[in-house]
Amino acid sequence: MGALQAWFEKLTQREQRIVLVALVLAVAVLLLAVMLPLDRKVTATQQRVSMKQADLAWIRSVAPRLNALRANAALAGGATLAVLADRTARAAGIARGLTNSQVAGDGSLTLRLEQVPFDALVVWMAALLQQHGVHVSASTIDRTATAGVVSATVILHGR
Repeated sequence: MGALQAWFEKLTQREQRIVLVALVLAVAVLLLAVMLPLDRKVTATQQRVSMKQADLAWIRSVAPRLNALRANAALAGGATLAVLADRTARAAGIARGLTNSQVAGDGSLTLRLEQVPFDALVVWMAALLQQHGVHVSASTIDRTATAGVVSATVILHGR
């Protein structure tokens, strides 16, 4: 440090001013190039965290109501999952393709559908979820020789 001070004192007054101005400019560039973008990112991150906290608070406030609704809602008038699946498949026009159904110990229902229109199958699965709260936990869909017609194995879970 002493060598730097000795070097600075050997400079003429004009050179000393130039060195000081250059030092001030270097500090200003450092602030502008590093500190300001960093400050902006920190501010943006704080805003995102605040928004996420507000979203979490809202979700926590509505979760009890949603859970109560889910618990109180029964499958289509108290029908079993198998009956509901059969009734909705008939409504969707794919009941003729139901070839096998098997209830598992966990309450899930595995269905095998053969030679059904793909579009009708997708509409049926969406209706099960949207209208009855029945989830498709897994499905295997195989194409057939006929365009737009598939065979599928679908595993359904009630609420």
